[in-house]
Amino acid sequence: MQSTRNSGLEKFKKIGKTEEESPLPFPELPPDVVEMKVKEGSKIRNLMGFAMSRMEGESTRQIVFSGSGRAVTKTITCVEIMKRKVGGLHQVTKLRYQSLREVWESREQREPKGENLTVHRNVPSICILLSKDPLDPQQHGYQPPESLTGLWTPEEDFIEEASLSLRGAKHPLLSPSPEPGSKRLSVEPPQHLVD
Repeated sequence: MQSTRNSGLEKFKKIGKTEEESPLPFPELPPDVVEMKVKEGSKIRNLMGFAMSRMEGESTRQIVFSGSGRAVTKTITCVEIMKRKVGGLHQVTKLRYQSLREVWESREQREPKGENLTVHRNVPSICILLSKDPLDPQQHGYQPPESLTGLWTPEEDFIEEASLSLRGAKHPLLSPSPEPGSKRLSVEPPQHLVD
């Protein structure tokens, strides 16, 4: 049985796509807020280079990342990178649908030129506000800044570094600084690696 989604579409090729503009879902944003519109073909390196340069300045207090359709995961990735690099950022996430208008042109010669098919679609969209300043914690979608101590501990870093050194990395093993009440990990390489 032929899929209804593909039946007939092979006779057309997409010649255009436009997103209907809609206001950001965050009330009381300053007019000069930085908005990063993430697209499916956007390069994360380029997006983050611009966003980081703006957020490192004192004058920029908030930034909004938005993306729809296949760009949603890339949008979330950019936000997570920003939160790790800048730190202490408050976050509000809003989900919604974005309206798209696609124009398809017939591939068959018997159709008169200029006869196009217009399709209106609603695709998932995400808007994420990051702020250096506190936001209302009662707002739906609010996430407080992450504490770095909750993500990993120095002991975990040492254990990972030690295991990498045993696998042939060229860096020597570091001995951890003993802390009261902490267990000391001692790792010795196999004898054939020492000789």
